[in-house]
Amino acid sequence: MFLRRPVMDIECWSPDNPIKKESWRTVLTLAYQSLGVVYGDLSTSPLFVFRSTFAEDIQHSESNEEIFGVLSFVFWTLTLIPLLKYVFIVLRADDNGEGGTFALYSLLCRHARLSTLPNGQLADEDLYEYKRDGISSANRGLGLGLSLRSTLEKHRLLQKMLLALALIGTCMVIGDGVLTPAISVFSAVSGLELVVSKHHHQYIEVPVACIILVFLFYLQHYGTHRIGFLFAPVVIAWLFCISAIGVYNIFHWNPHVYQALSPYYMYKFLKKTQTGGWKSLGGILLCITGSEAMFADLGHFSQMSIKIAFTFVVYPSLILAYMGQAAYLSKHHIIESGYHIGFYESVPEKIRWPVLAIAILAAVVGSQAIITGTFSIIKQCSALGCFPRVRIIHTSSKICGQIYIPEINWTLMLLCLAVTVGFRDTKHISNASGLAVITVMLVTTCLMSLVIVLCWHRSVFLAVCFILFFGSIEALYFSASLIKFLDGAWVPVALSFIFLIIMYVWHYGTLKKYEFDVQNKVPINWLLSLGPNLGIVRVRGIGLIHTELVSGVPAIFSHFLTNLPAFHQVLVFLCVKYVPVPHVRPEERFLVGRIGPKDYRVYRCIARYGYRDIQMDDVMFENDLVCSIAEFIRSEGSECDGRLEDIENEERMTVIGTTSTYSKGIRMCEDLSEEATSSMKSTEISSPEVPRKRVRFLVPESPQIHATARMELQELMEAREAGMAFILGHCYVKAKMGSSLIKRLVINTCYDFLRRNSRGPASAYALCFPRASTLEVGMVYHV
Repeated sequence: MFLRRPVMDIECWSPDNPIKKESWRTVLTLAYQSLGVVYGDLSTSPLFVFRSTFAEDIQHSESNEEIFGVLSFVFWTLTLIPLLKYVFIVLRADDNGEGGTFALYSLLCRHARLSTLPNGQLADEDLYEYKRDGISSANRGLGLGLSLRSTLEKHRLLQKMLLALALIGTCMVIGDGVLTPAISVFSAVSGLELVVSKHHHQYIEVPVACIILVFLFYLQHYGTHRIGFLFAPVVIAWLFCISAIGVYNIFHWNPHVYQALSPYYMYKFLKKTQTGGWKSLGGILLCITGSEAMFADLGHFSQMSIKIAFTFVVYPSLILAYMGQAAYLSKHHIIESGYHIGFYESVPEKIRWPVLAIAILAAVVGSQAIITGTFSIIKQCSALGCFPRVRIIHTSSKICGQIYIPEINWTLMLLCLAVTVGFRDTKHISNASGLAVITVMLVTTCLMSLVIVLCWHRSVFLAVCFILFFGSIEALYFSASLIKFLDGAWVPVALSFIFLIIMYVWHYGTLKKYEFDVQNKVPINWLLSLGPNLGIVRVRGIGLIHTELVSGVPAIFSHFLTNLPAFHQVLVFLCVKYVPVPHVRPEERFLVGRIGPKDYRVYRCIARYGYRDIQMDDVMFENDLVCSIAEFIRSEGSECDGRLEDIENEERMTVIGTTSTYSKGIRMCEDLSEEATSSMKSTEISSPEVPRKRVRFLVPESPQIHATARMELQELMEAREAGMAFILGHCYVKAKMGSSLIKRLVINTCYDFLRRNSRGPASAYALCFPRASTLEVGMVYHV
């Protein structure tokens, strides 16, 4: 009998499964790899920080107060935000090894039941990754934390506000995916102004930057794994380069620059520059661009590896680089006319060409990280019903996180080129990038304060201290970035607003569509009343009816029978749904139950995936689906401790894993050789006739199965031999009569446009449903 395995059986290690202790060799290997994937964007910030800071708002005088003040701000910003906040605090708030804005939101949804996914079940809370959080009714918070959780669960408005906050952070990450490649590549090629004629560099920089950007986005369809082996060496070479140049400049120009690390120079800087110094904080902010990647890319590595890479390699290299630039500028108060204060001025002239080449490569690597992160977060949003369905291509068979989304890739490229050609300088692009970066960090701070109370069960006072300390710092930078709204900062606001509207419209339409399904689902008695007297006939084969419902019979099925009064001898209502966890173990993939009496041969199968899981291909999915039903039939008469009950519909659902997760369950094979049959101690059930396609079930000899179950298995096998048909609903959603003007505009215009231009169900589940045997049934939904 198949039963759900206890969680103690799992001992294999992965970056998101810390049950088995990591070896130092593994940690150091992951730390080395993280340098190329996580820190490419952060490591290229010295290219444009000083240049953006001294653009217009402040001009340094003969004294070094402005330069030392900027260096002091850079040092303490790098120390407090990436090092203290992210490395020591935020990285601990992982969602079973996954990080990012949506991971925090998913974590909160499970602890406080805030999920907006409409088809959630109590059975989902029994998943392994739910239990790893230690969630139970007795462990959901005490005191003010319990009151806060109850308030959030009772008020739908607060839940919508929390979702909107997570979506704003997500939209800003997408906006950063447009701006980071532009500013990184443009800043890298800006070194051409020092190695070519000053009269021609302005005609060279923009075309060269555009060519590199087009090449960068063109490479995406090859996948990160094909070019990723170069990432870590490039970033290491870049970090070594900027730290070595920094040490040289410190000892050669101003060995006393270390004095600027005192926070007293920040006070002197603001006192002297006043409003101009406050506005210049938008440029200083860029020194932490890319810090969010430490948390967002946590799923590919481990906490310890990311902490080691930043603390011992990235952080010292960046501090030395900024100190070196400050030391150089402290002795060069007058820059040659026509040039700006930037990184390349502090590079010795003999090595500018090699440094320029390494900088361009590092900028490409840094841009790759944010582009990949954008793909990942779009996939998460789509899985959780907050973004239209898009085509997702998995570029690596070994690493599930490496994906490619063609529509998003080319959209990002066009927007990136438009920003580069439209602004033509780093000043406006940096203003835009700074606002996107600090908004994401503010959202993370707000969500983290809730995680401290609801998930970690710490005191509300600690959460208030966290949000006041880090929130005040980030709010200061946010105000400095927002004041430059007309000077480029409007770009991430506009992009985020567009993406936010798309996400909200799609989420709203999806919820209304599901509510229509629930309100119009067919009673079970209707299904039981069907018979030959009504002209309904049963045909050979297995009919798979896709539905979003986890209980009841969908209205699309009655609509199908109205137009075609026949259905298959074996009928399966299949629901492919996502749950708010990163991964669902294969042992817990399927929930299988029966609808009606056994003679009807009608089953319900719910395939559960995490928001970072990969759906199986069609052949594997078909085999696992049929075997899960066969295993349910075999184990139906056994004890109930392996079952979960759907209270709403009184259907008993059994947890069944994929065929690869158990060795003693039923297996299905086609044209099995005699050697393979003789090597297994099993009983073969085969069809008495010889069909076109030979299908066999291998059933273990122990335990014995009843004759009725054996007969049912034989009918299932014969139906599988006859073939499978996939019936999908093609829904046209319309606002019902009497709806408000806004609702009609959202549903009839915006949602309908997104639905028609996104991947339909047949395309979204192409990995599971072969197109050759798919039948779409059209139906109008009046919501």
